[in-house]
Amino acid sequence: MTLTRPRVAERRENGGVARSLVTIDLGAIRHNARVLCEAVAPAELWAVVKADGYGHGALDVAGAALQGGASALCVATVGEALPLRDAQPETRILVLGPTDEGDVATAREAGLELVVSDERLPEGVAVHVKLDTGMGRWGLGELPEPGGAVVGLMTHLATADSDRSFAMEQLERFLRATEPYASRYVRHAANSAAALNAPETHLDAVRCGIALYGVDPEGVDATRFGLRPALRWESELAQIRQLAPGDSTGYGRRFVATEETWIGIVPVGYADGFRRDLTGTELVVAGGRVPVVGTVSMDALAVRLPGPVDAGEPVTLVGDGVTLEAHAVVAGTIGYELACGIRVPPGRGAREVVR
Repeated sequence: MTLTRPRVAERRENGGVARSLVTIDLGAIRHNARVLCEAVAPAELWAVVKADGYGHGALDVAGAALQGGASALCVATVGEALPLRDAQPETRILVLGPTDEGDVATAREAGLELVVSDERLPEGVAVHVKLDTGMGRWGLGELPEPGGAVVGLMTHLATADSDRSFAMEQLERFLRATEPYASRYVRHAANSAAALNAPETHLDAVRCGIALYGVDPEGVDATRFGLRPALRWESELAQIRQLAPGDSTGYGRRFVATEETWIGIVPVGYADGFRRDLTGTELVVAGGRVPVVGTVSMDALAVRLPGPVDAGEPVTLVGDGVTLEAHAVVAGTIGYELACGIRVPPGRGAREVVR
């Protein structure tokens, strides 16, 4: 038996939900910024809004974070920084990633600050010298005598979310190397996990990304820190099917019914950012948790229902207690990756920003 009710993405204007609706709550961003500011005071909160604000929208997130008390913005590239500079002409903006000569000239003109990971100090632009204390990526092995336009000294902690002892070793190396310059330059080392769990790392400023969006950097539950998820993702049941024993749903027949089973088809798939390895995670339908079954395809996924419900019933993919952290456990990844991967391709859904 199949129950079908045609739906279109544009139906939202008539009171329904879009085929895929992503909602960003800027009130949650402001709240999270205030929580983080209180947690790290007197250190400053620098909001990391790279990768389009971890998929939440960098321009909107940046404004909300600054309203919540952040004093600076951090991005990965000069290209990411330029729209922010247009929107925030007076805000300190730090480019964390490597830059070339062309980037330096652009950064100089835009009044950006750059992270330097080798001994070459560009002229006419404020720089933060990065010391590699154990991350094994960008950074100097030893700190030279700072000079020129140096305004900050920094490092990046590799295990603040998983191995506190190694993070403390990194911090100690950084403090030893930078102590002679503590009164001259801003020093920063902490990411979200360190900001929330290791007060010793706060120093003059912390660079918080994932916590700002209300996702636990340790993959547990961000509400334990008083943080609120800023992203909600909804869809609907486009079709309801009753499978007889031996019937299957989806590619590869990965789910075969052993008894009469009601299945709901949700018009969201990996093209929207709901990954193939999320089979087995739970969504919310009709106020209850239901498992994703079978193979997630490009444009659709299936959920096992406890019984028949109406086609068009709202589905919550993230929200109502369903978290990115829980999805990440099923997928064997981290909430960061899932957040960055959620998309609203043209013609497939809608995106709303609640201010």
